[in-house]
Amino acid sequence: MSTLDISSATSSSVRDAVIAVRDHLEHEVIGQSHLVKRMLMGLLCGGHILVEGAPGLAKTRAIKALATVIEGDFHRIQFTPDLLPSDVTGTEIYRPEDGSFNFQPGPIFHNLILADEINRAPAKVQSALLEAMAEQQVSFGRQTFTLPELFMVMATQNPIEQEGTYALPEAQLDRFLLHARVDYPDRQAETDILRLVRDEAAGLSAPVGTSGTLISQSQIFAARKEILSLHMTEPVERYMVELVLATRTPPAVLAPLIELGSSPRGTIALDLCARANAWLDNRDFVTPEDVQLIAHDVFRHRLICSFEADAQGLDSDYLIDQLLQQVPVP
Repeated sequence: MSTLDISSATSSSVRDAVIAVRDHLEHEVIGQSHLVKRMLMGLLCGGHILVEGAPGLAKTRAIKALATVIEGDFHRIQFTPDLLPSDVTGTEIYRPEDGSFNFQPGPIFHNLILADEINRAPAKVQSALLEAMAEQQVSFGRQTFTLPELFMVMATQNPIEQEGTYALPEAQLDRFLLHARVDYPDRQAETDILRLVRDEAAGLSAPVGTSGTLISQSQIFAARKEILSLHMTEPVERYMVELVLATRTPPAVLAPLIELGSSPRGTIALDLCARANAWLDNRDFVTPEDVQLIAHDVFRHRLICSFEADAQGLDSDYLIDQLLQQVPVP
């Protein structure tokens, strides 16, 4: 099959804008190309991302760098144990001049939200995000307020430190399109990071957050339409469905290790992200390899390991590896 036709000016400008954003992020966030690609997938698929990694791996820097090059506004919410739901969604303000109450929108009413250390807030705060992330609206009393059309939550959590943290409910985890894990950079990337930060401190290069807009909201929405128009054959579609069904009714060897499989949101996420991966690779068709490349990030937070798996020290990544080997590839 041929590569994606980008002869039209509109399509070309959209692709050029996305590539410019990718190149900028890879310059600002060195050694984290996996995270950069997942962030772009979230943006292009209209989904939310949960990023897990040790402190100091540029999780916050990455979302800040993305926010500066997108047409829209950005807000960071630092999740703490004393945070209240109204600190996220907003609250009513009493006006003594007429005795009325007016709703004051909270920080959730922005285009890009950084939910920093999201697992440090209790369940009542987590529940405040459920409606916003799934339905792109906030209900307060009898009123419902619509969030911006371009709306993306990128949440971070530290997998190492567990004191003073709360496990995210499955209902909220399922609302994340992807669960990306960030690892340490290699030797060359570590050297490049050292030089970049030194140059920023010395004023030899612009610090993160000072770039201009590289992509407009209209271009993002145009890219989303292009992604949905990519060709997907019936065997590839069937392959995705079989992978999801295998998480719910796993092969006999894996059945004791999986307590709960993926929801239909996982199927939708697999489809969208496979399409986005093909589009970013400049193809107009989706392959089984596209599905396999994003399977871990799509299923990682949707598979619940059984007690037996935990006792054996097996995590969801291991189970996904086994499922990819068990399900026949078209």
